[in-house]
Amino acid sequence: MKVIQIPLLRDNYGYLIVCEKTNEAAIVDPSEAEPVLRQVEKEKVTLKAILNTHHHRDHTGGNSGLLESLPLQVYGHKNDEYRIPGLTHPLDEGDEIRIGELKGRILFIPGHTKGHIAYLFENKLFCGDTLFVAGCGRLFEGTAEQMHSSLNKLQQLPADTLVYCGHEYTEKNLQFAMTVEPNNKKITDKLQSVRSLKAKNISTVPSTMAEERETNPFLRWESKEIHENLKSRFPNLGSDPVSVFAKVRELKDQF
Repeated sequence: MKVIQIPLLRDNYGYLIVCEKTNEAAIVDPSEAEPVLRQVEKEKVTLKAILNTHHHRDHTGGNSGLLESLPLQVYGHKNDEYRIPGLTHPLDEGDEIRIGELKGRILFIPGHTKGHIAYLFENKLFCGDTLFVAGCGRLFEGTAEQMHSSLNKLQQLPADTLVYCGHEYTEKNLQFAMTVEPNNKKITDKLQSVRSLKAKNISTVPSTMAEERETNPFLRWESKEIHENLKSRFPNLGSDPVSVFAKVRELKDQF
């Protein structure tokens, strides 16, 4: 299995997933068609499918252009049947898809939207805008309870799971993480590493689930330091995981 990251729009990423045995490929979240078609030609692969994580236009904007050029299968969650252009295969939790000889499993992870899914191929997680490197998506259509549950589901994946998210938001996410957990040396070290990568114009994605559990404030609702920081500012805040998550999300929205 080969994964080729394609920068799209201002800070989006699409991912070309290639089965190296059959040379068949799928594109995850094509915001634009032309950069994807150029990469397909460069790699000399046969594009067979579009894998959309959710319906937002910065993840589906290239669907129509690709479908004008190629006969493709289009996958997305069943809740987005009328919101994803060209959807042919509505999916739900536990469904499986195939790209050549590669097998992908579907995880239903609502919160950012009502129909958000992730695609898990081997140890590679394509999670759109639910989980970012050191961050998570805004709650546009779902609740804090839903997003907390979705993130909890993702963090149960093995430590070596590679996290391929939809945007290059890492530096700002880590800057925010420092405001709620300033004594977490893992965050400080990662921020330094990320700034070094960005100075060389190198992507900060993928991360690993192990790194996310150590540095992502939206997965660290059990952190004593985060609890103490929040309690000092919001004395009436509940100490349950959903309340902690919701407050951290609220603070990030204002950051």
